[in-house]
Amino acid sequence: MDEAITVGKHRRKVKLQPVDLARLLALLVFGFLMISPFILILSISFDRTANVTLPYPPRFLPAHPSLFNYRLIFQNGGLLQAYVNSFIVAVASVIVKVSSALLAGYAFSKGKFKGKRVIFLVFLATLMVPVESRLISLYLMWNHVHLINTFWPLILPNMIDAFLVFLAKQFFDELPDSFREAAQIDGAGEFRTFLKVYLPLAGPITATMAILSFMWSWNDFLWPLIVLTSTKLHTIPLYMASFTLQNGESYAGMTMAALALGSIPVLILFIFLQKYVIRSVALSGLKGE
Repeated sequence: MDEAITVGKHRRKVKLQPVDLARLLALLVFGFLMISPFILILSISFDRTANVTLPYPPRFLPAHPSLFNYRLIFQNGGLLQAYVNSFIVAVASVIVKVSSALLAGYAFSKGKFKGKRVIFLVFLATLMVPVESRLISLYLMWNHVHLINTFWPLILPNMIDAFLVFLAKQFFDELPDSFREAAQIDGAGEFRTFLKVYLPLAGPITATMAILSFMWSWNDFLWPLIVLTSTKLHTIPLYMASFTLQNGESYAGMTMAALALGSIPVLILFIFLQKYVIRSVALSGLKGE
């Protein structure tokens, strides 16, 4: 008992060292620099005069706060439809992309077949091919099957994502092969082993891939701009771009208000799943060592 009291007193006497204070100050500064663009977005969105002229120098608090820009966004009537379109595309993309990445990652990690390493390296090499170099061929292909101006060109190409497959493989590499061997001894097939043994353990990496997939799909602009010609099918990024005038200028206040509203789903998803993201990094082979 006396030893516990002594330890408690020693703990209360511990003070932050100058090095710790310097690190804390550096983290606060970098954290503020990271979040400052979001603060400016909110500030401009609440500035009634931002559609006429941007405040200069930039300020973190609007001179005359107002909900004027948000009222204009809701009166415009296109925000709700853009939300629905983005949700359809993003949720379908997450399901398709994460499912295929988990299956492929398990196959490259635990599967036994000839040329596995070479195939995986070729698969990773596709990451070096810019998306822009494939846009023309992709457009011609989807136009040939008459699926332009539909959501299918935004969903089906997401079935293959080399980066997510790499993440899944790295995670499954950390899980012991003895699980697979035990399941096979019990008579389980390969797919059942994946479904019943490894998939329940893949919650952290699944959440990480879901966040990344949702964010990429939600924020995608160039490819939807090419394949979606109807304004009724526009996603959130295309809806925000609609506030740009023909002379290149934009309604900054309305654009920032739409941007703030469009960022809410991604923020909510990250808040609820962030613990799984941290756990997946700790358990995968991406640890900073």
